[in-house]
Amino acid sequence: MARNASLSGFPEWLPEERLVEQHVLDTLRRTFELHGFSSIETRAVETVGQLLRKGEIDKEVYGLSRLQDDDGNAAAAAKDDPNALALHFDLTVPFARYVVENAGHLSFPFRRYQIQKVWRGERPQEGRAREFTQADIDVVGDGVLPFRYDVELALVIVQALSALPIPAFKLRVNNRKLAEGFYRGIGLADTAGVLRSIDKLEKIGAPAVATLLKNELGATDEQAALALSLASIRTEDTSFVAAVRALGVSNELLEEGLNELEQVIAAAVKSAPGSVVADLSIARGLDYYTGTVYETVLVGHEALGSICSGGRYDALAAKGNRKFPGVGLSIGVTRLVARILSQEFAKASRSVPTAVLVTLTDEDSWSEAQDVATALRARGVSTEVAAKADKFGKQIKYADKRGIPFVWFTDEDGAHQVKDIRSGEQLAADLGSWMPPAADLVPQILLA
Repeated sequence: MARNASLSGFPEWLPEERLVEQHVLDTLRRTFELHGFSSIETRAVETVGQLLRKGEIDKEVYGLSRLQDDDGNAAAAAKDDPNALALHFDLTVPFARYVVENAGHLSFPFRRYQIQKVWRGERPQEGRAREFTQADIDVVGDGVLPFRYDVELALVIVQALSALPIPAFKLRVNNRKLAEGFYRGIGLADTAGVLRSIDKLEKIGAPAVATLLKNELGATDEQAALALSLASIRTEDTSFVAAVRALGVSNELLEEGLNELEQVIAAAVKSAPGSVVADLSIARGLDYYTGTVYETVLVGHEALGSICSGGRYDALAAKGNRKFPGVGLSIGVTRLVARILSQEFAKASRSVPTAVLVTLTDEDSWSEAQDVATALRARGVSTEVAAKADKFGKQIKYADKRGIPFVWFTDEDGAHQVKDIRSGEQLAADLGSWMPPAADLVPQILLA
């Protein structure tokens, strides 16, 4: 994997690795478009005020400014200026702004997918980069958005991930109404604070979370124990409903969340059994989520963290009294690709798109070789012409080093031959019709 140690956290792929990434991106695009999602792209830069209005993540945001102002002075820090510019840390906040600004040109419910780079001030480590690619899908409504989209998006993401060269995964689903209603029902008023503490459960463990709840939020031992009991519920069917009710907590918002989560899990049991789990420990740290929340892990690779997450947001996008509720999920493409490559779940059959190298018999044959290449390219065959008229053995060695499977020869009398340098077989070829086998036309992604 290509790396620059002086700029850790900014991954770069070698050509054969990039082919794997492109396969992942193409697969996601194809799946999203099959489900009617339209592609958009938003600017990389937003105002600091726009980025920070939901959720406390200012330490992760990269400010953007000139090195000097118009007077030649060093630029001021951006954190205290809401109109200062910064690179977006996700695609959901920019998308919310995009919907508000373009609402008059969009048809609702608006279905969009977006695949772009984002930047986040993470501490670089495996699975966490400072610059990475995300692939998002969202559905946004005008005023209202039926809950059925929370169900649909879970099923779309299951289909998209199932088409990738990755191990089995679990889409873990919770509902913040359920959690917040439960916390209110046991007497914990700062539900956002409880959610932030519960969100740290996998990182610091239950005893440490209980300490946080008691020391920072004033929870009693009993309240902390009940909050952790809720977070321990995890089922692959709708039996979580009975498990929650067995805790003896009553609240109207809790019941609404239970009903919504039950709908998601019931649909998943029918369409994607075993892939979707009701996991009541899932909280999601960002404050803009208001209902369903999702996180996804690879089975056997849980330490990698979530590879796909998101949720329902009812108040992130608004224009006066007009609100645009939405639900969406985001796939961490760079995190996934890095794991695919490091574990060799898949690799490209060759490192270049080129299928044929046209040789040169002498330096004067370059123009004729270009004619051969043009004829092959017209039929969709990726073709290179040798750089110079070295001995044929050296030209073949060049093709082998590049991973090009076929070498084209033209005799002095104009007859053509093509050699498969992997098998050594060399046969006469008709320039007007010859095609490589379908498996060799483009690089293939080979699964482990």
